[in-house]
Amino acid sequence: MPDPIIQTIGKLLIERQQSVAVAESVTSGNIQLELSTATDASKFFQGGITAYNLGQKSRHLHVDPINAIACNCVAEQVAHEMALGVCRLFISDWGLSITGYSSKVPESNYELFAYYTIAYAGKIMQSGKMEPPDGKSAEIQSFYTRELLKEFETVLKHY
Repeated sequence: MPDPIIQTIGKLLIERQQSVAVAESVTSGNIQLELSTATDASKFFQGGITAYNLGQKSRHLHVDPINAIACNCVAEQVAHEMALGVCRLFISDWGLSITGYSSKVPESNYELFAYYTIAYAGKIMQSGKMEPPDGKSAEIQSFYTRELLKEFETVLKHY
């Protein structure tokens, strides 16, 4: 049985005849995987894209390359552009995006964080920065996935 959060997301989107698409980097497709487990996922889940580098984020999601190169593709503005871009790419009502770090690297000053955005109908509905507890890369990816899906469920319930 799919996770209750995923079931709620699916139920709300199907009732509203709305769809969602996902643009992810740091979570490596985990959000897409979770959404695909919902009952009747094909009735609301348009699909997604995992774009790891600037070239792919710019080409497919129309992320501004000048801004993105300055921040190693990890910034709130990049997450905004990814969410809006995935809505256009998949002709979707809602767009979820996340970009960040799941391991400590020099580019992040050895810190773990990610930026996410939830967009609807061409507007940013919610965005923020996540800071996970220390852990292995896969655990951090799971943390980001779970937190973004919880945020999306909350936005849907209050929209």
